[in-house]
Amino acid sequence: MQNIPLAERIRPRKLAEVIGQKHLIGEKGTLKTAINNKLIPSMIFWGPPGVGKTTLSNLIAQELDRPFYTLSAINSGVKDVREVIHKASSLGLFGKNIPILFIDEIHRFSKAQQDSLLGAVERGVITLIGATTENPSFEVISALLSRSQVYVLESLSKDDLQDLLERAISQDEVLSKQNITLKETESLMQISGGDARKLLNILELVVSSVDDKEIIITNNLVVEKAQQNIIRYDKNGEQHYDIICAFIKSIRGSDPNAAVYWLARMIEGGEDVKFIARRLLILASEDIGNANPTALVIANNCFQAVNVIGFPEARITLSQAVIYLACSPKSNSAYMAINDAQQEVRSSANLSVPLHLRNAPTKLMKELGYGKDYLYSHNKPTDSQEFLPDEISGNSFYKPSNNSKENAFKEGLKNLWKGKYNY
Repeated sequence: MQNIPLAERIRPRKLAEVIGQKHLIGEKGTLKTAINNKLIPSMIFWGPPGVGKTTLSNLIAQELDRPFYTLSAINSGVKDVREVIHKASSLGLFGKNIPILFIDEIHRFSKAQQDSLLGAVERGVITLIGATTENPSFEVISALLSRSQVYVLESLSKDDLQDLLERAISQDEVLSKQNITLKETESLMQISGGDARKLLNILELVVSSVDDKEIIITNNLVVEKAQQNIIRYDKNGEQHYDIICAFIKSIRGSDPNAAVYWLARMIEGGEDVKFIARRLLILASEDIGNANPTALVIANNCFQAVNVIGFPEARITLSQAVIYLACSPKSNSAYMAINDAQQEVRSSANLSVPLHLRNAPTKLMKELGYGKDYLYSHNKPTDSQEFLPDEISGNSFYKPSNNSKENAFKEGLKNLWKGKYNY
């Protein structure tokens, strides 16, 4: 029993035991309803690592009493997919009884591998469940995506993780026989990054490294034991998420040397070039923005290029783009502007569009004043015209950062709006 990892030993045996994801499997959850009706669609589970994608897939097959096949996109090819489909076809099952094929990390399947699934899904030979940590809009072919329901799995909350730890020490056959006290859990949660599997691995590692009859889990104990052995568990997951984080922070911090180093770590580790290039696209808007609008153009061109040329030459294109982005002036004003605007929308609900800004395609709408008094901005100054709802007139969502490009924006807006916005 001790040779089986803790995360596997306390894996839920039924849906009611699953921690988190109540929006899907709670009493009114959409997935729970589909399971109760004994008829589920092909689906893609999208969410961070360690939130229950594999567990849910197994439990769905168990609840529906269906044959269950599983493949990992890391080590499976078209031949493996066809063999499973052949096995499923030979069973001659239809409707509510057709086999379920679970594909872990489906985003790592090539287009050809995904294409090999299409016919079986369309004919109802299998029900597909794919698991991915990447946005399926980018990684799953449109034909397969249109035939699947995408379910977003949420990160586990602090309370969820606490419940998981308490369940482990009270119900696990090994840990429940030991005298373990959870005095402090902040470090456990912080090092695990919200990944339930990683959390349990760290807990097991810490417990197994203490010889005392009474084991008191404290932050200091976790840091001491986990840092000594951090490479032992979930190496791929840690590299994937921790290194990309260091990579992004290095570019944001304008350190091209560190950025290229972390890029090299990812390349040597076999990271997906599209994953790296997509992160550069996000960073170009979130961290550079209008301080250097060309950054987004460079990042987009890089994304297109690496998709065309592939490894090993793509490393050169990535290096060029990374160095350019790291050396660019930084601004998060566009990122903050949309955050603030969305927060305003959530708090003030649906404010009416001012009459002079409304569309007036019919005679009645014109009679009601739609579009009346609108000043065409190319013909007349706009400073006397209001474009926001009256209730939030004068709100500044966009706050230019201090860089040459946005300083020019700032001066232009000051001159145009004559003190209306506080720049």
